[in-house]
Amino acid sequence: MDPRKEKYMKLMGQLTEGFDWPSVYMFKFIVPADNSKIAQVESLFNSKEAQISIRNSRKGNFVSITAKELMMSPEKVIERYLEAEGIEGLISL
Repeated sequence: MDPRKEKYMKLMGQLTEGFDWPSVYMFKFIVPADNSKIAQVESLFNSKEAQISIRNSRKGNFVSITAKELMMSPEKVIERYLEAEGIEGLISL
């Protein structure tokens, strides 16, 4: 198994038991307040159905990004988190 996927095994179990698939899933990320980082996160959710909201932190150093999208399976959710790991400074919630 891909070592990067191992840390998502608990989440995979929760997604498998707690949702009926396909299902709308809410992703939450925090990134530095840098337009290129924000654009990278937005590009993960390029479907027309995705709903993305962005909120600045109090001091303006970071940005909270919430994205809701119809996901087809728990595996697709994990794949999206793995893609997000490539964005420097990103924190997944």
